[in-house]
Amino acid sequence: MAPIKNGRLLFNDVPTGYPEPGKTTVYDESQTIDLDGMPLNGGVLIKILVVSIDPYLRDAMRDPSNKGYSAPFAIGEPISNFGVSVVLRSENAKVKPGDHLFGMYPFQHYAVFPSVDQLLLLKNEENLPWTAYIGVAGIPGQTAWTGWKEYAAPKKDDIVFVTTASGPVGSFVVQLAKLQGLKVIASAGSDEKVAFVKSIGADVVFNYKTTSTSEVLQREGPINIYWDNVGGESLDAALANAANGARFLECGMISQYNAAPYTLKNLMAIVGNSLHVHGVLIMQLLPKYRDEFYREVPGKVARGEIKYIEDAKRGLEWAGHAISDVQRGKNHGKSVIIVNEE
Repeated sequence: MAPIKNGRLLFNDVPTGYPEPGKTTVYDESQTIDLDGMPLNGGVLIKILVVSIDPYLRDAMRDPSNKGYSAPFAIGEPISNFGVSVVLRSENAKVKPGDHLFGMYPFQHYAVFPSVDQLLLLKNEENLPWTAYIGVAGIPGQTAWTGWKEYAAPKKDDIVFVTTASGPVGSFVVQLAKLQGLKVIASAGSDEKVAFVKSIGADVVFNYKTTSTSEVLQREGPINIYWDNVGGESLDAALANAANGARFLECGMISQYNAAPYTLKNLMAIVGNSLHVHGVLIMQLLPKYRDEFYREVPGKVARGEIKYIEDAKRGLEWAGHAISDVQRGKNHGKSVIIVNEE
């Protein structure tokens, strides 16, 4: 077979605000690949099927001299994130053609991996869409599951507040809390998103763009568990309306990724109310809960016990647009890119 194009999404420029498709990232088709003749040297040739678009990608779009919680992307190289691939050719005894692998992939159509040790073989006995394994049954779902299990310590009659509650992490947390019979207050950024969060069982749902978070929490709180995906004013309001001994699960602060830092006014509540503040980092928690997660969650999703929605774009050339949409809150559901069909 003659070489074919191997399209890639390259990191092109460090953004000063929101990432811009065509500037921050550029889709490039200059590279080709010979699928039949490419040397594997004991590795595997994979076709990447789907990749995940997540808020934390913005942290990696920085100057390498600036510290962050993820490794920075290299200018001129493909950005990377979690995805699902199918094996086309294999010289590794651990996998065979047709197997599906979950792992960290460059944003390109095809790739050769010298080893599969960092990739997970997906059995998918529940026959879920492959996109589910980068969303509800992937890192977002695992983030919600492990963070809740490790830090929430729910008690009867606890009140939970979840921000970005229509997103893949927040919506999972809402459902975990409701499965334990807790009252859930949730915020989202549009009326459409509010409707979805109501449909998965949240008790009090509001559009934070048109309704005061502080007023809602004053009326419905105090809160015992806060799952934070946004930081800023929502975090400040939660601090001011926290019950004694409340648990704060700090998962993300997307309101701060593309804007000047917000000065918190209620930090003394941490001391005065003996708050427990935990940073939720999936890679630290996953080894403890990985087997349990894959044993329980895919089945719950297949049976409809955990619901989810996706915002899917077809074509890697749209990945830069999807990254921008996630940062601006324009996506509705888990943002995924379908790179190739099976």
